[in-house]
Amino acid sequence: MRNSKLFLFGLIFLVLGSLIYSSCKPDVPTTGNPPPRPKGPVQVPTFDADAAYNDIAKQVSFGPRVMGSEGHEATKNWLVAELKATGAKVIEQNFQATVYTGEKYPATNIIAQFNPEVSDRIMLAAHWDTRHIADSPLSTEREGEPILGADDGGSGVGVLLQIARTLAAQKVGIGVDLVLFDAEDYGEAGGEPTTYCLGSQYWSTNRPTPIKPRYGILLDMVGAKDAEFKIEGNSWQYAQPIVEKVWILAKQMGRSNYFLNEGGPGITDDHFFVNTIAGIPMIDIINLKGTEETAFGPHWHTHNDDVAIIDKNTLRAVGQVLLAVIYREDAGQL
Repeated sequence: MRNSKLFLFGLIFLVLGSLIYSSCKPDVPTTGNPPPRPKGPVQVPTFDADAAYNDIAKQVSFGPRVMGSEGHEATKNWLVAELKATGAKVIEQNFQATVYTGEKYPATNIIAQFNPEVSDRIMLAAHWDTRHIADSPLSTEREGEPILGADDGGSGVGVLLQIARTLAAQKVGIGVDLVLFDAEDYGEAGGEPTTYCLGSQYWSTNRPTPIKPRYGILLDMVGAKDAEFKIEGNSWQYAQPIVEKVWILAKQMGRSNYFLNEGGPGITDDHFFVNTIAGIPMIDIINLKGTEETAFGPHWHTHNDDVAIIDKNTLRAVGQVLLAVIYREDAGQL
């Protein structure tokens, strides 16, 4: 077991370049997909990395977003207000999170639905809480204090907020669910994987919306400079067709310097429970530019995870690929 919030299953695999980056798109199961739409140029909006960066800085300004803290409550209220301002249907899924210490905290998953009545849906997600201790093996500084989590939590939320504003300005016909999971990062280092990702476990068992998305994409640590989004093991195991369509699209868009054609370890992250409990195929776009000590960057679970670690080029790469996924799905061209 790793001494991290995200446990390695020890699943290391090889991905053949000809499989992911072939000249022709591989056959992908289309069960549940809408009928093909007329072909034509797809107008994909430009992702505003400056706005996403500002949203990350805003989250950090509230302080650590640890359950039970003032920063957590202030961030929740701000997120709900920002999402409501886009015109989305916003659901606050409140629940009680019992953490590994036995303590109980109020927690909230935040769901923003665009076109909530449409049956053909996709889902994008991130976690919005932060780690309650700085327990990386790479740092012994202020280990007992909570971290700010600019990248670990904040970056994915920043990207999704800007996607929400884009969907409000340039509407699509498909349904899009944006889910911000709470209580992801208050797990026991070296303990059971189920002590983490409490929000996604609760959401998966008690889905608050009646229509099941076709698939989902999770963002975790998507803001650091020169991030390496290797193909995470559980994404490949449970949602290989989604991995293929996203990584192929990223290559077509010239983003293969971020979306690497390289297998990574299997990680227990929110997507694992969406896959195994909710039965929704979901992939994890996560920075696996690790060291011998961790699978992640040197700022992970340290007090260096501040706004200074965030790079707009990385945010732009991830946000632009996700917008292309949404608008090409809407046009029936993905």
